[in-house]
Amino acid sequence: MGEYYPLLIIGAIIGVFSIVFTVAFATMKNKKESIGFDRNMKDGEIIRRLLAYAKPHAKSFIFVGITMLFSIAYDIISPLMIGSIEEMVKEEGFELSRLFAYVAVYCGILIVSMICTYVQMIILQKTGQRIMSSLREDVFVHVESLSHGQLNLMPVGKLVTRVTNDTNAISMLFTNILVNLVKNCFIIIGVLVAMLCVNYQLTLMVLCFVPFIVLFTVIFRKFTRKAFRTVKDRTTDINTFLSENLSGIKITQIFNREQKKLEEFEEKNNLLKRAKRNQIYVFSIFRPVVYMLYVSSILCLLYLGGKGYIGGGTFLGQTLTSGIIVTFYMYINKFFNPIQSLAEQFNWLQSAFASAEKIFSVMDIEPTVVDLPDAIEPTEIKGDIEFKNVWFAYVPDQWVLKDVSFSIKAGETVAFVGSTGSGKSTILSLICRNHEVTKGQILIDGIDIKKYKISALRKHFGQMLQDVFMFSGTIRSNIVLREEGFSDEEIMRVCRYINADSFIDKLPLGLDEPVRERGNNFSAGQRQLLSFARTIIHKPSVMILDEATANIDMETEKLIQDSLEKMMNIGTMLMVAHRLSTIQHADNIILLSHGEIKEQGNHQELLKLRGRYHRLYMLQYHKEKLASS
Repeated sequence: MGEYYPLLIIGAIIGVFSIVFTVAFATMKNKKESIGFDRNMKDGEIIRRLLAYAKPHAKSFIFVGITMLFSIAYDIISPLMIGSIEEMVKEEGFELSRLFAYVAVYCGILIVSMICTYVQMIILQKTGQRIMSSLREDVFVHVESLSHGQLNLMPVGKLVTRVTNDTNAISMLFTNILVNLVKNCFIIIGVLVAMLCVNYQLTLMVLCFVPFIVLFTVIFRKFTRKAFRTVKDRTTDINTFLSENLSGIKITQIFNREQKKLEEFEEKNNLLKRAKRNQIYVFSIFRPVVYMLYVSSILCLLYLGGKGYIGGGTFLGQTLTSGIIVTFYMYINKFFNPIQSLAEQFNWLQSAFASAEKIFSVMDIEPTVVDLPDAIEPTEIKGDIEFKNVWFAYVPDQWVLKDVSFSIKAGETVAFVGSTGSGKSTILSLICRNHEVTKGQILIDGIDIKKYKISALRKHFGQMLQDVFMFSGTIRSNIVLREEGFSDEEIMRVCRYINADSFIDKLPLGLDEPVRERGNNFSAGQRQLLSFARTIIHKPSVMILDEATANIDMETEKLIQDSLEKMMNIGTMLMVAHRLSTIQHADNIILLSHGEIKEQGNHQELLKLRGRYHRLYMLQYHKEKLASS
C-alpha cells in the first residue's frame, strides 16, 4: 500500500483544489445579481452571428484547415519518431545511417509544418482584417440609421469604443483564436488516439486528469467572463469621459475646474486599473492550476512507468520500454500544451465574446425612424408643407407640441418665434423626420412624410443650424461635403452669393485653406457663412434655418441680410430666430408658447394685434436702441 502514497498525495492536492474552486463557483452563482454578473446573450448566439461574417470567406478557412493538418501531423508523429530513435540506438548492429535517415525525415516533417503554419497565419491575418472591416462598416452604418433621439441617449465615447476597441478585440477571434481552438482540439484527439495505440494503460492514467481539467475550465470560465465584461465596461466609461471632457476642455479651463476633472478621471482610471488587476488575478490562478495538472501527470508517468520498467518491463500487463516512456513523456507534453494554450486563448475568447456582445447590443437597437416598405422617392419636392393636429413628446406624456396645425405654400418664408422650449426647433426637426410625430400628420406636397424615403426627403432639404459642425479638411470639402462634380467657379459663385467670399478671398489658400477639428480656426460667423454656402450649393427645395444667425455679430449680420433675402427666392424657407429684425420680411410668422400656436401672420399684422409678438418686438427694439446709444 505504501507504494501508492505518492499517487494519493497528488490526488489529495488536486481534490482540495477542486473543492475550493467548486465552492467559489457555487458562491458566485448565488450572488450573480448582487455583483451585476448577468448574461444578456448566450455564447451560441454570439458565435452564430460572428460566423455569419466569416461565411463569405469559407474558402480561405478551408484552405487554412488543410494546411493545419500538416501541423497536426507533426505533433502526432514526432513523439513516435523520437521514441523509435531511442529504441533504435540501443539495438545490436545499430547503423548510424538509419539514424540520419530518421533525423532527415523528422526535419522534413518539421519544415513542412513550419511552412504550413506561416502560410495559414498570413491567410488568417488577411481574412481577419477583411472581416473586421466589414463588421466596422456594419456598426457604423447602423449607427447612422438611428434617429436623433436614440443618438442623444448614447455617449459618443461609447460608440467610438464599439467601432474601434471592441472590433479590435474580435479581430483576435478570427486571426488566431478560432483556428487555434480547432487545431488544439484536433491535436488533443490525435494525441489521445496515438497514446491508446502505443499503451492504453498509461493512456488511462493520463485520462484520469481530464475531468479535473474540464471542471477547472468550466469554473474559471465564469470568472473570466465577468472579469472581461467589467474591463470592457470600465474602458467604455473612461473613453466616454475623455470624449466629453476633451471636447469641453475650454469650459473646464474657463471655470477653473481642472482639479475637479482630474479627480473624476482618477476615479475612473482606478476603476479600470482594478478591473484589469482582477482580470490578471483570475488568469494567474487558472494557468498555474492547469500547469499543476500537467506536472502531476508527468510525475505519475515517471513514477508508474519507471516502477514498472525497473520491476520487470511491464505495467498492468503491458510491456514497457524506455522508448514508450519517452514517447509518452512527449505525448503528455503535446496533450497538455494545447490545453494550456486553450487557457490563454480562452482568455482572449472571453474578451472577444464580451466585445461582440456589446457590439451586437448596439446593432440590435431598432431604429425608431425607418422607411415604409412602399416608401416613394420623389424626383422633386415643391415645398408645400402642412401640419395636421400634430402632437409630439420626447418623454411620454410631456408634450412639446400640442395639436399644432398650420400650412405653408411652396416658396413662402415662414418664421417661428417664441420662448425657449416652446417647440420651434422641434417643428423643424419633425419636418426632416429626425423624429416621428406622436399623433397627427405632416404633409409635404400633399403626401404624408412617412410615405417618403428618408434619404430622398432629406436630399431636398437644406438645414442651417445654430451650432455649425465643421469637419477636418478644407473649406472646399466642407462646402461640397466631399461630393464630386462641383467646380471651383460654382463654389465661389455660391460663396459670393452669401458674402462668404469676403473672408475666403483673404485666406492664403482660398478654398484649400485647412479646416482644423470642428473648424476652431474660424470665427463663429465665418463658420455660419460656410454652412450657408454648404446648404445652397446643393440646391434644396426647402431651407431650414434654426437660429442660424444667433452667433453672428452685427457687422456680419448686415453682410448676410441681403443674402437671406436672396435665399427666400430659392424655395420654401423655414426660420427660427430670436432676433425679430431678421424675420420682418417673412410671409408668415408663427408665435408658439408651451407647444401651442398663439399668434400667426406677417410682421405688420402681428404688430397691429398688439399681443405677444408686439410685446416681444418692442422689448427687443428698446434693448437694441439702448445698446446703440
